[in-house]
Amino acid sequence: MSGFNLPANFNSNLEALLGKKRTRVVSSSATPPTVEPITPAPFISTTMARSLRDYSTPAVANVPIGPAVNTGNGNFELRTSILTMVQANQFYGLPSEDANAHLQNFHELCETIVIKDVAPGSVKLCLFPFSLSGKAKQWFYQGKEAVNTWDKCSATFLAKSFPMSKTNALRGKISNF
Repeated sequence: MSGFNLPANFNSNLEALLGKKRTRVVSSSATPPTVEPITPAPFISTTMARSLRDYSTPAVANVPIGPAVNTGNGNFELRTSILTMVQANQFYGLPSEDANAHLQNFHELCETIVIKDVAPGSVKLCLFPFSLSGKAKQWFYQGKEAVNTWDKCSATFLAKSFPMSKTNALRGKISNF
């Protein structure tokens, strides 16, 4: 075989190599293997060390919640019947949905709710997340810092769900009719 540099442990007799019995290493069960404890490096604190699972497991602190609502003098309770009525007409954020109609329906429903010593805007702001689902709900929780009053919430909702491009497209259709 010319042109190849073979290693020193190369065996050209394959039949002898395959027929050869391998030696087995047997450990004694009488003496257990010695295991040395692993000590952390001096610069790594064991209280601060986090496992990969700690980083990959969702934490409650990362769960989005609605905006903080100023309820006035005290707490109030939203009954399940009110929540059911609000959830009956949800807005998903689809292009085929009408944001104005959803907001009008939501406003009519909230006008029937009167809670003593609580502003109507606070009630609407508490109930509004229950009227959203899908992409619309994701949008609401992403921009919760900017939405702290009902007026801001309704204005941002209409700006997001009914953008100026959609308005201009509808105006163009009307003018070309």
